[in-house]
Amino acid sequence: MFFRSKTRSSYLENRKMNLETSIEYVKGIGPEKAKLIKNVLGLLTVEDLMNFYPLRYLDKSKVHKISQLNNVSTDVQLKGKITSIQEIQTGKTKRLSAKFNDDTGSMDLVWFQYSKWLKEQIPVNKEIYIFGKINVFNNQFSMPHPEIEVEEKKEGDNRLKPIYPSSEKLTKRGLNQKFFQTVLKNICKEIPNLIEENMPEYMMKHFKFLSRQHTYLNIHFPKDIEHFEKANYRLKFEESFFFQLGYALKKLHHKTQSHGNPFPIVGDFFTGFYENNLPFELTGAQKRVLKEIRLDMKKPIQMNRLLQGDVGSGKTMVALLTMLIAMDNGFQSCMMAPTEILAQQHYNGIKDLLIGTDINVRLLTGSTKASERKVIHEQLENGELSILVGTHAVLEDKVKFKNLGLAIIDEQHRFGVAQRAKLWAKNKIPPHILVMTATPIPRTLAMSFYSDLDVSVIDEMPVGRKPIITAHRREKDRAYVYNFCREEIQKGRQVYFVYPLIEESETLDYKNLMVGLENVMDNFPKYNVTMLHGKMKPDEKDAAMSYFASGKAEIMVATTVIEVGVNVPNASVMVIESAERFGLSQLHQLRGRVGRGAEQSYCILMTSDKLSSDSRTRIKTMTETNDGFKISEVDMKLRGPGDILGTQQSGVVDFKRLDLIEDSAIIKLTKKTVDKILEADPLLTRSDNQLIKNYYLRYYRGKNKWSKIS
Repeated sequence: MFFRSKTRSSYLENRKMNLETSIEYVKGIGPEKAKLIKNVLGLLTVEDLMNFYPLRYLDKSKVHKISQLNNVSTDVQLKGKITSIQEIQTGKTKRLSAKFNDDTGSMDLVWFQYSKWLKEQIPVNKEIYIFGKINVFNNQFSMPHPEIEVEEKKEGDNRLKPIYPSSEKLTKRGLNQKFFQTVLKNICKEIPNLIEENMPEYMMKHFKFLSRQHTYLNIHFPKDIEHFEKANYRLKFEESFFFQLGYALKKLHHKTQSHGNPFPIVGDFFTGFYENNLPFELTGAQKRVLKEIRLDMKKPIQMNRLLQGDVGSGKTMVALLTMLIAMDNGFQSCMMAPTEILAQQHYNGIKDLLIGTDINVRLLTGSTKASERKVIHEQLENGELSILVGTHAVLEDKVKFKNLGLAIIDEQHRFGVAQRAKLWAKNKIPPHILVMTATPIPRTLAMSFYSDLDVSVIDEMPVGRKPIITAHRREKDRAYVYNFCREEIQKGRQVYFVYPLIEESETLDYKNLMVGLENVMDNFPKYNVTMLHGKMKPDEKDAAMSYFASGKAEIMVATTVIEVGVNVPNASVMVIESAERFGLSQLHQLRGRVGRGAEQSYCILMTSDKLSSDSRTRIKTMTETNDGFKISEVDMKLRGPGDILGTQQSGVVDFKRLDLIEDSAIIKLTKKTVDKILEADPLLTRSDNQLIKNYYLRYYRGKNKWSKIS
C-alpha cells in the first residue's frame, strides 16, 4: 500500500494534471474511490469531473428553521445542536440516530451505515450547521447522512453550495456531497492549467462572455446568482455553437461534393397547372416553401431539403408543383411512401389534381400486377412516364429511369439509409431530394434529426379548414359518446373507432379490436361497419378502405394502420379507444384523419378512470391544442429528444447544459452566428478563428471525418 501511495505521489510531482489525467490521481480520490466513481457515475478523467456539473445549488447564507420545513423540497441548511446520540438495532441491521434541536423544534439525524470513528466524531451539545435532504414519515422530519460543520470551523465563503448528482451507494461509502465539493475545489485550483479559451476575442466582446476559466469556476462554485447565470449561459452557448458548427460544416461538405442537375426553367407544365388546375389559393407558407425549393433547384448542386408540415397542411400540393418544375426542365420524378395505403393516397390525389392534363402518372407497389409493371418499366425507360408514385417497389434494380431528376420521400424515418441510397443511384447525377414528414419535429430538433438537410416548414392550414374539436371522455360517458356518433351519422357523416390492439390483451382494462368490433356492431345495428388492420392482405385493405371511402359503410373500426394514408373528407368523428396507450405524436396523426372536409369534425379520446401523470399530460395537451409543433415539444419533454421519431438519434441527447426546448433562443442565435462565420471563412483559416478551429479539431474531428478542415 505504501509503495502504491509513493508511486501516485511521484506521478503527481513529476507530471502536471491535464484533462486526460485519470481521476485516481486527483487529490482526495485514489484507486479505490476512482473505481467506485467510474462504475457508478462513468467518470474517468479530470475532464469528466470538470463537466460533472451540479444539479442545483444551496444558498449557504440561508439557514432554515425546523418549523419551516413543510415548505422546503430541496437540500437545506439548519443551525442547532445535537443533544443525544444512540445506536438502534432492528433485527440484524443497526443504525445511528441523533436528536437535533433548534429554537423551533427537533428532528432525527440518521446514519444507516456507520463506523465507530463516525460516532466519536459527531459533536454533541455544540452549535453546528447541518446540510442534507429532508425525509418525512408520520409527520416527523429526519435527515439521513447529514453533512455537519461546527460553527466555529464553518467556512466563511458565502458562495452558492453545489449539490452534485449522487447515489445511495456512493453516500454509504463516504462519497457524499462534501467529498465531491472538496474534489472539485482541488480541481478548480488547477483551472488556469486545465482550461483554454475556445472563443475568439470578437465573440467574447460581442456576447460579453465570462472567460472560459471563470465560467467553470462559477458553474461549480458560483460567486452569486448573477455569476452562475453568466456561466450557465456561456456553457449552453458553447454546446449549441460547436454542435451546430459540426453540422454546418457537414452540410457545406455535402454541397461542394454533391453535383446536381440545375432546374432553371419554370415553364408550361408549372404555369399551366398553376393558372388552370390549381383548386385553391396556396397559403403564404406554401408559397414561401416553393420559393425556397425553386432557389435550391436552380443551382447545379443536389438539393437536400426537409419539408415539415402538419397533417392536412398541403405538402402533397407543394410536392406536385415541384415535380412539374422537374418536368419543365426535361426530368422525371418519383415519390416514395412507406405503405401501400399512403402511396395509393398520394397517387389518387395527384391523379385527381392532374385531370385535364396529358401528364402520365403511374403507381408501383408490391401488389401491382405483372402486366402493369411491364408497362411502367417500359415507360420509365423511354421517358413517357413523367411521375412515378410507389413504395419500396420503386427501389428494385429492374426499375430504371430515363432521366430521374427529383426524388420525393414521404416519412423518411421509415426508410433505411441503404434503401435511400438505392434511390439516389437511379441516375448518373443524383436527383434533387425533397423529404416530407407530417410528424412535427420541434424546430430546435430539426437540425439534428436531419443534419444534412435544409429545412422548410409549412406552418399554415388551408383557408376555411375548421379546427378539430377534441374531447376527453371516460367509460361512464360511453352512452353519451355513442349517441353523439349516431347524430353525426344521421347528418350524413362517417365515424372512425380506433383501437390499439388486434388480438386479446393480457391487460383486461384495454379494449381490443375484435371485442370493439362486436361492441360497435351491437350498438349501431342500423349501420354498415367495416374493419381495417395491419394483418389484413393488401386487397382486403383496399376493399375495406374503398367500402368506407365510397360512403357505403358509415363506421370504420380500425387499428393505427389508418394513422397515415387515409383520406375520407366525409368522416367527421374519430373515437380513439384506450387513448392513454397512444403516444402524443400518434394521437395527433390519428386525429388528422378527420377534419379533412368543410364540416366541423371531432376527436373523442376514451380512457380508463385511472391515468398516469404522463397520460394525463398527453390527454390534456391534445384537448388544448391542434398545433403539431406545440404537441411535439410536449412529446419531447415526455419521451426525450432521441425518441421523437421512434429511433434513437445519436448526438441529440449528449447535451449537459443545453435544453432543446427551453433554450430555443440560444439555438437560433448560435445557428445565425455559425452561418455568419462560415459564410466569411468556410474553412476557418483566418487567424481570429483559430481558437474555434483548434477546439473543433480536438473534440469533433473524430465524429466528422468528412470535414475538409485540418
